[in-house]
Amino acid sequence: MSKYATGKHSKAISDRSGLEFPYREMVREWNGSFVHYTEFEPKQPQLEPKPIGGDGVALLQVRPDRTEPITTVMIPQDGFKTYQAGSGIINVNVPGHGLTNGTTYLFRGAPTTSPGTGTPTNPVFAYGSIPNFDGITGAQITQGSGYAITTGLYDNGARVTTDYALSNFFFFTVNADTATTGDIKGGGYGCSVGPITITP
Repeated sequence: MSKYATGKHSKAISDRSGLEFPYREMVREWNGSFVHYTEFEPKQPQLEPKPIGGDGVALLQVRPDRTEPITTVMIPQDGFKTYQAGSGIINVNVPGHGLTNGTTYLFRGAPTTSPGTGTPTNPVFAYGSIPNFDGITGAQITQGSGYAITTGLYDNGARVTTDYALSNFFFFTVNADTATTGDIKGGGYGCSVGPITITP
């Protein structure tokens, strides 16, 4: 294989200026020109721009949003309380209920099962009845058309609308029954309130 001389004493002509320079001081530019190192010009960065892609829109790890199922709100044990004797107004204590004033809701008893097809091995989900209390029947509270509620607490013949009362209490008036004594709690355990129709 052939060897090249080192050019220790040689001269070279610059492709840029045409001047003579020591051979060993010459360099090769990006475009192939053989020039003296003092004449060297680096490649203009704009000749090779870095590609810029579009803005990222999609995420790598995603989970699609879903429609939250309609659910009921649990009522604490004996959360119903009659207002006064001869009145059908019932206050309900449900801390942080989040229900909407003036909306019609359905009251339900504790969750249970019923025989379904008539055999103990094939039960179906159902809601139990609310126990009677102070002259108010559970069947009247759980009537299928529901009741329009008013948020707040009914006391001294008026609606109490403090922030605490609005977020923790609501009341409604039963259609037929009235309280016998008044100021009596009832309803038992496991009752709930929610939309008239819920999807299982």
